[in-house]
Amino acid sequence: MLKALLTDVDGTITDTGRAVSTGAIDAMRALIARGVEVVLASGNTACFMDALSRIVGTNGTLIGENGGVYRIGFFGDLHVTGQKSVSLEALGIVENYYRSRGVGLQLYSPQYRFSDVAFARTVPADEVRAILSGHNVQVLDTGFAIHLQEQGVNKGRALLDLARDMGLSPKDFLAIGDGVNDVETIRAAGIGIAVGNAHQLAKDAADYVTEKTYGDGFIEAIEKYSSYFLER
Repeated sequence: MLKALLTDVDGTITDTGRAVSTGAIDAMRALIARGVEVVLASGNTACFMDALSRIVGTNGTLIGENGGVYRIGFFGDLHVTGQKSVSLEALGIVENYYRSRGVGLQLYSPQYRFSDVAFARTVPADEVRAILSGHNVQVLDTGFAIHLQEQGVNKGRALLDLARDMGLSPKDFLAIGDGVNDVETIRAAGIGIAVGNAHQLAKDAADYVTEKTYGDGFIEAIEKYSSYFLER
């Protein structure tokens, strides 16, 4: 039986324009009312995730920056799992490369990030990977931004730490996602779901792939596995 839900945000409970599915919110609130722990996990900043958690109605437990930070509850300590110095060093290399070619990077909320750095998808992710070849950094293209993060940091690793601190096992979770940055959580969870619009790597890792896409796919997954959650 399951005790908790972990869900990605962009592309899973939102559409391509990042509008949140109200049906997905209703589905999460129904689980919360049954005593199910609902955890939002994303590449977004902790402060963004804090606000979204309040809007959705969770207790504030979250994973941000693609696993670079996590927190239990609204008043828990923010745990930072990645070294931002690694990300910043990599960013400097990339910025210098493109600056010499007259191209600037549009950074996303650098002052609110504790582990990774993120910028707009105005340059090819594969080219960024080539620039950083040999460095201790991973380049993630989530479809919404390009992230630079220390090697080994991901949502799946954060789920292991989060579950331990919550007194749960990763196998107590149902995890839903759509991107390459969701593969590790989909694999680590008791049941891993990819929504219909997911990257093929996420689909390959999943126990179930929804027929529907985006928020409708999320709702489909919750309806299919609703009976697996323990009542508390």
